[in-house]
Amino acid sequence: MPIKKAAKKYMRVTARKTEKNRKIKGQFRSAIKATREAVAKGEIEKAKDFWKKSQKSLDKAAQKKIIHKNTAARMKSRLNKLIKSATKK
Repeated sequence: MPIKKAAKKYMRVTARKTEKNRKIKGQFRSAIKATREAVAKGEIEKAKDFWKKSQKSLDKAAQKKIIHKNTAARMKSRLNKLIKSATKK
């Protein structure tokens, strides 16, 4: 445990930020997972709806610097590629 006042404050701040980051990460991860599951089941229209939600949540996470913008772009690109290949089949 920290002894100094500033160190105690920093622990509180870190706990708040960690909780906020965990919530936002959970949102985009669950959206991505839902999109992948919908594609696996063959529900293309549902997958497209989930794709929009995951795209929005990834952009928000990148904007808040929870993930890097290129990471968000890569994830969106891979999901889009997955949906497009599923629609061709």
